[in-house]
Amino acid sequence: MPTTKTERVDIRQSDDVVRVRQATRALAVEVGLSLVDQTKLVTASSELARNTLDYGGGGGVSLEIVDQGGRRGLRLTFEDNGPGIADVEQALKDGYTTGKGMGLGLGGARRLCNEFSIDSKIGSGTKVIIARWK
Repeated sequence: MPTTKTERVDIRQSDDVVRVRQATRALAVEVGLSLVDQTKLVTASSELARNTLDYGGGGGVSLEIVDQGGRRGLRLTFEDNGPGIADVEQALKDGYTTGKGMGLGLGGARRLCNEFSIDSKIGSGTKVIIARWK
């Protein structure tokens, strides 16, 4: 899958969550996503960036414009070296939270994207990949 453009945003403080949203919006516009699809992807990226900061202790995201089989999209890969998620399936259920949130972040992000994958290992961190296609 050819990548035509890549950006990296470190997520170390609250202001970085805003930077992730801004970078996501700019690249979604560049890809040509509709306003609705831009909003969905920006919302998902914001949730995942906040999780990376709050639960993963910080990390980063790679944003890639990709071309696959004649279609164009934006793929975001969030990574942290935090404590990991003990039960990923439970964490994806609406209402489940280990913090003070509403427990809609991971499941909501999954519903807002065309593609969603998560890999988490206790003591090694979490990697979440999302994509939205034009």
